[in-house]
Amino acid sequence: MKQVILAAVSLALAGCVETAPPQSAPLAPVPVAEAGAPVSPEVAAANFVSVVRRMEPVIEQECLARRAATNCDFRIVVDDRPGQPPNAYQSLDPAGRPIIAFTLPLIAEARNTDELAFVMGHEAAHHINRHIPRQQQEAATGAILLGVLTAATGGDARAIETAQDIGGTIGARRYAKDYELEADALGTVLAWEAGFDPERGAAFFARIPDPGNRFLGTHPPNAQRIDTVRRTLVSLR
Repeated sequence: MKQVILAAVSLALAGCVETAPPQSAPLAPVPVAEAGAPVSPEVAAANFVSVVRRMEPVIEQECLARRAATNCDFRIVVDDRPGQPPNAYQSLDPAGRPIIAFTLPLIAEARNTDELAFVMGHEAAHHINRHIPRQQQEAATGAILLGVLTAATGGDARAIETAQDIGGTIGARRYAKDYELEADALGTVLAWEAGFDPERGAAFFARIPDPGNRFLGTHPPNAQRIDTVRRTLVSLR
């Protein structure tokens, strides 16, 4: 059961700002602020270091102020494994310390510090809003309910296990799009408090495929995410 829950949550949270386009997803233009031209590897590396220095204390301070997460000692790392797509993600180490990881292709893909700051704020917001434990609970509930229903209708052990897999995935994905929008809103606040321009940072969405509004999809439409950033900024300005 634990493996079912962890697999479902990993599927729902992995690659929450991934830029590698799926084969079936068209690239939809979204009107946002000009992002600028691609930067050199040297500039990309300097931008990342600068953003970490400015964002990390703001992220940890906000985490402590909200008293939502049990551990606010963030560790920001670079995932330098070969062959990784442009991606950033949030996870927890075995001790429960929050990890924010950026792959090298994402650091290279970012056009400016505002984009990196917005992505970093978004990933930190997943932890501050306790999205991983919340999805674990939802996955567990889904797995148990569908497993019990399958057993009650005469399903054998294999059918029950399959039902738990499906129920865990459905449970984990039930609020996945809401969690992404929550992370976009709080990520906007974090980037703003660190002195970055979140709207310019959201230009990132203009270069990734629009997932649309699929049933049980893991990500909301790009336009909805940009609108969330803009509405959040109205309350900050």
